[in-house]
Amino acid sequence: MKKILLTLSLLSFATLVYSQVNFYKIGLGAGIGTTISYADVQENSQGYAGYVTADYNLTAFASVGLEFQAGKINGGNIITNPHNRQFKNNYNALTLNGKVALGQFIDYERNNFLNVIKGLYLGVGIGAIKNKMNYIVRYKPNTQAEFPPLGYEFPGQDKSTELLMPVNLGMNFYFKDSYDQLRYILNINCQGNVTFGEGLDGYNDSLAIFSNKSPDLYSFLSVGIKYNFGPVGISKRIF
Repeated sequence: MKKILLTLSLLSFATLVYSQVNFYKIGLGAGIGTTISYADVQENSQGYAGYVTADYNLTAFASVGLEFQAGKINGGNIITNPHNRQFKNNYNALTLNGKVALGQFIDYERNNFLNVIKGLYLGVGIGAIKNKMNYIVRYKPNTQAEFPPLGYEFPGQDKSTELLMPVNLGMNFYFKDSYDQLRYILNINCQGNVTFGEGLDGYNDSLAIFSNKSPDLYSFLSVGIKYNFGPVGISKRIF
């Protein structure tokens, strides 16, 4: 009797804690969105960008992959900025990202609300950004006699390459194919990017009046699509 009870208990436990999900291991995606700069100028301006991704799906809800991003990051205003500073950066960025979604940890099959939010994910990455100033105000108008004829020159570089760390918060909406597999994904993503340098806005002035004391940041809010294909994997989720 004890052996029978023990066997039934083990079978019941195994049934409760494991759930199997099939998934495609390769994913390609693309999307567009808007950028907002948070740099050393006081005015945060909106730009635009696009991206493409190539991911390897470790499970149905966890992945690692490359993202290439290109677009514009703008900031400043020559009229309202007290130092007449303004920049327009045509940038490219390449990052390696890891992401994991809520579906990796929850039993969404028995709850409609959890099924809707199973694609909510967090991610972090590392990479590089290449900055190129399409336009930048390099000289403050001459208001003091000790400055050269063109005025005070703002230090900085028009071109630079820096280390970049993206942090992602987003939502995947999954759509199945005729084989009942998670083939298509609609993605909404909010990405915060920390740059390790002073090249994002092209200004690198040590004077205290410019408050150049923190890393340059920019956000990227995007919408995109992803197509999964390739070998089919089987993952088990533990609850």
